[in-house]
Amino acid sequence: MSSLNKGLERVEVSLMWDPSPAGSAPHDLDLIAATYTEDAPSGAPAYLVHFDSRSPDGTITLSRDSRDGKGLGVDERLILELDRLAHRYVRVLVGVAIQQQNGRLTFAGIAHPEVRVSNGHSELAAVDFTDLGGATAARVAEFVRDGSGAWGFRAGVHGFDADPATFATAMGG
Repeated sequence: MSSLNKGLERVEVSLMWDPSPAGSAPHDLDLIAATYTEDAPSGAPAYLVHFDSRSPDGTITLSRDSRDGKGLGVDERLILELDRLAHRYVRVLVGVAIQQQNGRLTFAGIAHPEVRVSNGHSELAAVDFTDLGGATAARVAEFVRDGSGAWGFRAGVHGFDADPATFATAMGG
């Protein structure tokens, strides 16, 4: 790989939202990362990283997990060390899912949900969920390895109406 085209190496995805109103059930949003191999770049992921799991090789870590949005700034943070991922992985998707244990809740019912995707000091994307009010989950970032082995970012947000377990499998389609 040429040093002129190193691509993305270490990416941070930060999720923030305001707590639910006083007296109501807490809103719990979760970051989810899904990895895909060269022989299966879509569909069911090779593995997932979310609130109660980690990547087998330590290249994708969830360093913060909030259950109520009271994180004073960043509520959840996902670190992706793309340059350390095994070469068989060619695609990584990051999504946000709203836990649904207290009845159906969409992004329209969450105060100020926001995702920031950054590579070092460079912001790659900011998502405010304005256009996804009726969705319960969203794919917010896609990272793809090119033929030279360098990782790139594909902008675009896609909403889903799915519970977290269904979304984790559906977001790769």
